[in-house]
Amino acid sequence: MSKTQGIDKVFLFSVILLLVVGFTVFVSASMGILATANGAQFSSTLFKQGFFGIILGLVACFVFSRISYKVFKKYALYILVISLLITLLTFVHSITPVINGARRWIVIAGISFQPVALLNAGFVIYWATWLAFVKDKISQRKYGLFPLIAILAIIGLILMKQPDTASFLTICVTGITMFLVAGGKFKDILILGLIGIVCLFILAFLRPYVMSRIQTYLNPGDNSLTSGYQVQQSLIAVGSGEFFGRGLGQSIQKYKFLPVATSDSIFAILAEELGFIGCIAVIVLFLFFVFRGLRIAIQAPDMYGGLLVVGIVILVTVQSFMNIGSTLGIIPFSGIPLAFFSQGGTSMFIMLAQIGIVLNISKHAKA
Repeated sequence: MSKTQGIDKVFLFSVILLLVVGFTVFVSASMGILATANGAQFSSTLFKQGFFGIILGLVACFVFSRISYKVFKKYALYILVISLLITLLTFVHSITPVINGARRWIVIAGISFQPVALLNAGFVIYWATWLAFVKDKISQRKYGLFPLIAILAIIGLILMKQPDTASFLTICVTGITMFLVAGGKFKDILILGLIGIVCLFILAFLRPYVMSRIQTYLNPGDNSLTSGYQVQQSLIAVGSGEFFGRGLGQSIQKYKFLPVATSDSIFAILAEELGFIGCIAVIVLFLFFVFRGLRIAIQAPDMYGGLLVVGIVILVTVQSFMNIGSTLGIIPFSGIPLAFFSQGGTSMFIMLAQIGIVLNISKHAKA
């Protein structure tokens, strides 16, 4: 049995708090734009993030929190196919500029967006639907392991061509986590792990940038002026923040030294300005977001709702901790944004829309 109740206000509070802290750090990091561009670009950056990302995102969050999550189950396959087709548009060169050697953005009429954010959502919705459909048959490989390999292979072919290894890894971890939660065998996960290791070795030889990032991770000092430059500058920013930080707005690295300070390296700016204390506080906020989200998943009225929450929460969390880990040099540099903090209006909009789905599910807790 389930009962209709209000949304999980504690979970919503954690989201609002992350948004407030994230936008505050984003504004500070954006000050570096003034050193390399002009006031107009600075204002445009803040407007796009604040209006298109946060304000419209919160509107989407409200709307989706009032739409029954079961609606997405009915159209799951269509949502996935449409998200795949939109992602394929990144190969239409007339609308996809090359940025840092990759085609990940679509630009139409001056409006740009990254389709992988939509693909993330499409994958989670479809995979939750499939797992709930097969239910007790998940332990059979033709219903569990093989469909997961098939869908990851399709997504991988598209994202590797862009290339966008970090986003593909995020989807893989999310899909595997949902598979385990649904009752998948740990033995099957080991098989996926072995396949993943083999694929990584193949990628390292076929994709020079993958090999470069692995080498930079293993020997960061050897490429401090080339492939390791961003990691080195990030570590300088983190180290100079010490325990209490330089103070909000006082970062030095954001002025010309640290590339893409408003996106990939924004956690380094946070560390420099707010120090170790600020970093721990933000990590605790993310952990609270995870635990509260998983609490909603446990209390979800059905398997589909629970898996949908797990997928959305893990997707956001994996992406965030990959960003933090690469900034600190714990894992190879990923170039993936930090949720709630990094620049990206469309990504923020789609993420908040998914948060709305979680809030809708929280209305129907088990009695």
